[in-house]
Amino acid sequence: MSVPADAMPLLKVGNLSAGYGELPVLHGVDLEIYPAEMVALVGSNGAGKTTLLRALSGMLSCSGSIVMDGRELVGVTPDQIFGLGLVQVPEGRQLFDRMTVQDNLLMGSYRRHDKTAIARDLDQMYAIFPRMAERRRQLAGSMSGGEQQMCAIARALMAAPVLMMIDEMSLGLAPVVTQELMEVLAAIQRDGVTVLLVEQDVQLALSGADRAYVMETGRIVHSGPAKTLINDPAVQQAYLGI
Repeated sequence: MSVPADAMPLLKVGNLSAGYGELPVLHGVDLEIYPAEMVALVGSNGAGKTTLLRALSGMLSCSGSIVMDGRELVGVTPDQIFGLGLVQVPEGRQLFDRMTVQDNLLMGSYRRHDKTAIARDLDQMYAIFPRMAERRRQLAGSMSGGEQQMCAIARALMAAPVLMMIDEMSLGLAPVVTQELMEVLAAIQRDGVTVLLVEQDVQLALSGADRAYVMETGRIVHSGPAKTLINDPAVQQAYLGI
């Protein structure tokens, strides 16, 4: 999708810096995400991608500005940020292994009180992910990696996110599974959910996103339409082995 010239960003990050103790990781990061688009944040391992997500989620203290839907999020607690609709699918999925698939999905809606809508959304998750319907009473930890990733995405969607951030979706998964998941993300985006996809697999991310940011050593070094970046010689040489 193309961003209208007069569109206002859903999320606007300005001059964001963060780190761990005396170790700085992010250095003046700027990015914007517009409603109902899929944005890829790509870069090699250690570039600072997960640190950025932790800062956006309120799990890491930071300086600068994070404005979502007109509200400043710096200094806001993680639970409050989650309640505003900024929801993360963490790296490694982090399911409740000893709970059933259905109970994992319902945990995603723990802040919601609209029981009718929760039941409707649960049915929708089973329509989007038929394998989750088949395994609804199975312990989540007993499923394959791809099925667990489906469960993690469905759990996040049960929170009714405004912006869903997905950290390293393809990690450890077969290409056929990651392609299936990318198709699901495209369908979610068409339904109006904004997606920030954080990936080491640059080819995968750029092939499905509308726009992208490339991060190196805690800084944004390239940005633009994903189709432009995937054909950028510097990006191809550094990340695509071309």
